[in-house]
Amino acid sequence: MIRRSPPLILLPALLTVAGVLLPLSYLILRAFGAESTELREIVFRARNAQLLGSTVLLTVGVLVATTAVALPLAFLAARTDIRPRRLLMLVGVLPLAIPGYVGAYALIAASGQGGTIDALTGIPWPAPSGFWGALGVLTLFTFPYLFLNLHAALRALDPALEDAAALLGRTRAQTFWQVTVPHLRPAWLSGALLIALHVLGDFAVVSLMRYPTFSAAIYQQYTAAYDRVYSAWLALGLLLVTGGVLWLEARLMRRVHLARVSPGGARPARPLALGRAAPVAWAFTALLAGAALVVPLGTIVYWLNASVDLQAWEGVLGALRGALGAAALAAVSTTALAFPLAYIGSRDPSRAARVTERAAFLGYATPPLAFALALVFFTLRVTPSLYQTFALLIIAYTLHFVAEAIGPIRTGLTRATPRLEDAARMLGMTPAQTLLRVTLPLLRPGLLVSAAFVFLSVLKELPLTLLLSPIGFETLARNVWTYTEEAQYASAAPYALALAVSGAALTLLILRRERPGSPRQERP
Repeated sequence: MIRRSPPLILLPALLTVAGVLLPLSYLILRAFGAESTELREIVFRARNAQLLGSTVLLTVGVLVATTAVALPLAFLAARTDIRPRRLLMLVGVLPLAIPGYVGAYALIAASGQGGTIDALTGIPWPAPSGFWGALGVLTLFTFPYLFLNLHAALRALDPALEDAAALLGRTRAQTFWQVTVPHLRPAWLSGALLIALHVLGDFAVVSLMRYPTFSAAIYQQYTAAYDRVYSAWLALGLLLVTGGVLWLEARLMRRVHLARVSPGGARPARPLALGRAAPVAWAFTALLAGAALVVPLGTIVYWLNASVDLQAWEGVLGALRGALGAAALAAVSTTALAFPLAYIGSRDPSRAARVTERAAFLGYATPPLAFALALVFFTLRVTPSLYQTFALLIIAYTLHFVAEAIGPIRTGLTRATPRLEDAARMLGMTPAQTLLRVTLPLLRPGLLVSAAFVFLSVLKELPLTLLLSPIGFETLARNVWTYTEEAQYASAAPYALALAVSGAALTLLILRRERPGSPRQERP
């Protein structure tokens, strides 16, 4: 039975796509609005090539480093006899709760003369900076994206393939590289895409580390130099790099052809006995946990005890209320808009429906600074009264994170067979009654997971908040950035702690809601 999307579902989906495409279209018009001589001078600046090189170098470096961290940890957690596995899972997931700029703040405050390490041990540990500093921070706090995908893929991999390779005379190392690793390619590409988008869109970590990238240059040009034409061109350059990453990922995915032809399900893999290698595995895990969790949280607690008064905690409570309120409102609005898009993608087979759903992912794939800049230009030109309002901030959150909420909802729709909706219609229910009494109750778990994902993302979001929030509106993320940029580490500590604790609680809640061993397969 061919299903077409009803107007009640199709209209909000089309409005969402328009909300994503219109600001980006105006960004292009704004970039080409200068005189021809000025355009030539802007486009052919030597600095553009330098920014391109440094941005690509950092992205590739982070992908290599996160793979070197996530793959061994995922293999230890999924395919060995190391115990307890839950501890490895926490090490692999909890760094996701700490935003990169909080991690950068903690590592900077822990190092250097007078830092936490110097105060506790007397050793002035070198402060991270430049390429290696940005590479280290981004690796420590983005590798969970790759870990989760690789861990799920390793658990789902049929061990019969590896047994067959062993029977053919392959060693364990040959079997791993020739059989196991090729079957991890889809999972690696999915995680690598998220990491690449995160690195391309990050400006806080690279700014604190004094490493030049497109995102850092956009923020500097817009906030310090007030050169909006050049900042628009930098945003277009960043969009081109992002588009190149998306094209490369899609091309590599098309070359993947992995399928089981044997009947039945895959049997569980026999855990690999580590033996004498167990201390090495535990040392690797402890080193990773120390760098990604112990040092950042310990540094925050150290500076928290340095100089904090009751007035500072009152400011934290105010910023926490603002952050939680904005995150809750954005989670509701984003989930509400994600449902029509997910419904169209799973129920309507037409090409227009697929294009509509996929167009919404453009808002998520667009780096936050470029998207915020597009909204600034668009609102100042079309609706100036909307500029720097709380409503515009919620709209930006919703349009940017709507793709993140589609996955869990669409997964729930694939499990909820359309035959139940057909049966309800045959029993005399209207489409609205069927939606409220049949479809939505079946989707309640997916809706909750989607809302939790968006809530956590908005809580940590910094670029959109800095450029679009109203004057006087404070959040945890904004205050951490403001105090860290001014090297006021003690003042930033309460906000960083509140952000880390909130993020950890939400991450653990999401993990409990997700079924173990059932990886999410949705990709932007």
